[in-house]
Amino acid sequence: MKRFLLVAGTAGALAGAPRLAVAQQGGYPVATTAQTQFVYQNGVVVRREGPTTTPLTQNVRLANGTKINYKSGIVEFPGGKLTTLKEGDFVRPDGGLVFATPNSAATARGDGSAPSSASFNTYTLPTRVVPGNATAETGALQLRVQLLERKVELLNRKVALLTQGQAASPAAHQIDLDLAALDAQLQAGK
Repeated sequence: MKRFLLVAGTAGALAGAPRLAVAQQGGYPVATTAQTQFVYQNGVVVRREGPTTTPLTQNVRLANGTKINYKSGIVEFPGGKLTTLKEGDFVRPDGGLVFATPNSAATARGDGSAPSSASFNTYTLPTRVVPGNATAETGALQLRVQLLERKVELLNRKVALLTQGQAASPAAHQIDLDLAALDAQLQAGK
């Protein structure tokens, strides 16, 4: 009887081992694209692919080993460094962290607050009301507005990077490339 209990206990432990191992490694591996972002929104981390956001239901691990806790927004980088995402901060698929505001970046650095020279405020486009009887041009206008909103978002990110002194960073270079592509789309739509 003791032998049966020992075998049954060992089998039960082995059956639970793979799931326990994944949890100890910080979540499940996740496939990403270049457009994937893990954004801290309204107290949880969501996955954003372009304009589409999807709530996460489990912790994830990126290809480079970065671990993201979907409930708390705690990010553990390879090597063990931890940071907590603030509203609007996001993690890129390569494990890079993009801060939404200078205060968020300062908090992550441990400064407590943004440098006094940083007078950056996020710019938002004014809301626009389109009448219900608008013409066929409405679709083109809506597309142009979406492109302009995306441009404002990219410019806000660039300003945030510049205030952090990261003008030559890969993230700033990528934003410049994205802005150039957006400008080409806007010019083509005229």
